[in-house]
Amino acid sequence: MTHAKDNFIAWLKSAHAMEEQAITSLTAQTRRLENYPDLKARMLEHLDETRRQAEALQTLLNDFSGAPSTLKDIAGRIAATVHGIPALVMSDEVVKFTAQAYAFEHLEIATYRMLITAADELGETEAQAVFKRILAQETAMATWLEDNLDPITRVFLMRDERDLQAKR
Repeated sequence: MTHAKDNFIAWLKSAHAMEEQAITSLTAQTRRLENYPDLKARMLEHLDETRRQAEALQTLLNDFSGAPSTLKDIAGRIAATVHGIPALVMSDEVVKFTAQAYAFEHLEIATYRMLITAADELGETEAQAVFKRILAQETAMATWLEDNLDPITRVFLMRDERDLQAKR
């Protein structure tokens, strides 16, 4: 089980870095959203969830390895920052952000399903409970984005057609 535990800890570190990346991205994007109040409100709510998720994962990391995942966290934050730079010049920033957020939620869903399985294999029921709680939040966010992608796109197109600020 040594290899399984090593993989589990590596995946846990990656999940923590992923949540840190999400915090960086969501923080930047929510500051820029001006004309989509429902999207902004839901993203701010998810940002709070994401911060709590990162804290829970850090607690698990401390319990399992005694070491934070700082290198992966830093790399994730840099990636999120660099990834957000092109949005500054995109005319359809809000639509692309929403689509990217939807895709990212599905990456998170897959990650937590994998961690739930690994925790089950290792008999780590407390960790499994944390991952299941986070998975439910990520699934809810993905569902919200799926339900709202069409309306956000329609509002964007209407605003753009009327020469109103549409991109954010």
